[in-house]
Amino acid sequence: MATPVGRIEKEFLLKAIFDEKLPIMYVRDRTEYILTLQQPAGEELVFRPDRSLGKLKNRSKMALLFDYRGQVIDFNVEILTQKDDLIYCKAPDTLHKNLDRNYLRVDAPSDINILFTFRGERYNLTFPKVAEYENISADDLMRNLDPRNLSGLIKQIASMLNNFADGYKIINFKDKKPESLEERVLSETGKTLFIPSTVGFLPKTDPYPKKRIITEDLFKRYLETTGVGANYLDEKCTRFLKSKFNEGIYSDAWVPILFHEYVIGYIHIWIDKQGKLPFDFSVLDNVYQYAKVLAFGLKENGYFDHGKVENQPFDGRVLDISASGLLFACPLGSPLLATLLVDAELTVTIEAPNRTINVVARIVRRFKDKSASYFGCRFVNMVPEDMRFLFEHLYGRQIDETDSAFISGQV
Repeated sequence: MATPVGRIEKEFLLKAIFDEKLPIMYVRDRTEYILTLQQPAGEELVFRPDRSLGKLKNRSKMALLFDYRGQVIDFNVEILTQKDDLIYCKAPDTLHKNLDRNYLRVDAPSDINILFTFRGERYNLTFPKVAEYENISADDLMRNLDPRNLSGLIKQIASMLNNFADGYKIINFKDKKPESLEERVLSETGKTLFIPSTVGFLPKTDPYPKKRIITEDLFKRYLETTGVGANYLDEKCTRFLKSKFNEGIYSDAWVPILFHEYVIGYIHIWIDKQGKLPFDFSVLDNVYQYAKVLAFGLKENGYFDHGKVENQPFDGRVLDISASGLLFACPLGSPLLATLLVDAELTVTIEAPNRTINVVARIVRRFKDKSASYFGCRFVNMVPEDMRFLFEHLYGRQIDETDSAFISGQV
């Protein structure tokens, strides 16, 4: 995973580029250029290319890469101007190391056209929305539950919840909008409110790789958005837990039911008998699976069909591309932004002379500035022949043994 370097390390590396005359690689129109830094780094970087680059657009970006003692570092710069064979650029905000790719992202060649289509089904629903995408398939579901028989499914889930909870509720936000504090924080984050013990604390950390838990810090940040002052956050958390204990609740969990980018409801379980073991993460894992099966069961029974949206190809402004992924942008205000979420998958069509590549791309990061939202995508299971063609088309040379990581899909 690419890691941003800290401020001190960034200053050290930029100084090393000049002091050690490190070659900086830039690829444009399938041609590799070597740049050298002409003066110590400051607010500007001044590069001299090893040959003419022609006229570059002011304010356009250059993706650059260099090797510092076996560590590959990359960064982006904004071109300010060109003068006397020199390129003047704005100093980068950050540098990245620990790259999971060996080759530079490059500007998309002018002779290729790239189109995007949402993969799978899309929906426009009235449930609360979150900024992540929940992909549910039949392969993910528990085998002993039948999602096609909805009423039977709910009875099965209720029976299993009774094995470890004193009480439970299954709530649908179609019939009931989020009102309580628990419902509002759950619906706005798409994460589980887990209180192992009401005489303890909210979880400090989230052990799941894809974060699922409302930690104490996340809960406090939500409280701040509701107007609770920073000096009163600890007191508010203490009173929140104490009120549950006073109501006779000793362990509590609110698990969202997620479908695509929507929170369609939740499963609430609790313990109100003293002396009983509190909920642990294994209980949450089970309830999380029940919620997934329930969402899938609703889909299979046509519950969301009224909100289904037809998939149409769309253009994204491709900023750069590599043999393993690409970065594209959409303008702020685009209706597409609501469904371009992390973990959502797209079908990408790359039309090049003599070959068209169709590949699945998963959105792995998204960010925005004042003018656009940006989406970093990783190609998924591209066939070796297509990967070889794309590599050679982007970099203007044939793959060799050192590029085997691309062929084996390790980037």
